[in-house]
Amino acid sequence: MKTPLVSVITPCYNAALFIAEAINSVIAQSYTNWELLIVDDCSTDNSALIILEYCSVDYRIHYFKTEQPSGSPCIPRNIGIQNAKGRYIAFLDSDDVWLPCKLEEQLPLFNDRHTAIAFSDYEKISEAGARNKRRIKAPAITDYKKLLRGNVIGCVTAVYDISKVGKIYFENINHEDYVMWLSILKKGYIAQNTNTVTALYRIRKKSVSSNKLKVLFWQWNIYVRVEKTGYLKAIYYFCHYAYKAFLKSRK
Repeated sequence: MKTPLVSVITPCYNAALFIAEAINSVIAQSYTNWELLIVDDCSTDNSALIILEYCSVDYRIHYFKTEQPSGSPCIPRNIGIQNAKGRYIAFLDSDDVWLPCKLEEQLPLFNDRHTAIAFSDYEKISEAGARNKRRIKAPAITDYKKLLRGNVIGCVTAVYDISKVGKIYFENINHEDYVMWLSILKKGYIAQNTNTVTALYRIRKKSVSSNKLKVLFWQWNIYVRVEKTGYLKAIYYFCHYAYKAFLKSRK
């Protein structure tokens, strides 16, 4: 029986230092029926040359480029989703890394008809790639109401099933991945965790999400303007979120 195709979406902007490691981590997957769609957001370094070199030796790797720099991962990711041919959509940023059994461990979770997202725990690594056992543990199962208390689904670990929910695109909003998971689970589905570490998330000093005050504002905006929870519920969920974010930041 032919295994389902997984479409891996990787946005890339000036990631020459890391993109080869990200690509190699997909090539090393024990589950081999995948396509990797790398969308270059008009990089000015030699990222494109590195990507095209891989495209020339592996037919599963495809190169796309935005018409102009977008300054956000949303547009590159959406270009990838639009061109994806797989039943499953997975995400890997250009500076992150998957462990070899990621897809093999996650795809069986979709045998449960209620599961639309598979995810996992992940490990933080330094910008240089050093591992220090900084594991971010997530709950075994989450649904829409639980997810409102804070995002427990790391984008680097997430896979969703388009046979259940169709192609879902990112909104051009901060915390765009969190908004996507909420939109999927709002349909009545759940997300399941493998309860294993399947990915390495690189902490970079200049990342947008490193500004904690901005992140807090983004979260409040999602509750009030996107999910329209009302102010009382927004305060309740925001307190849960802030506490979880504090615990995560200490790891």
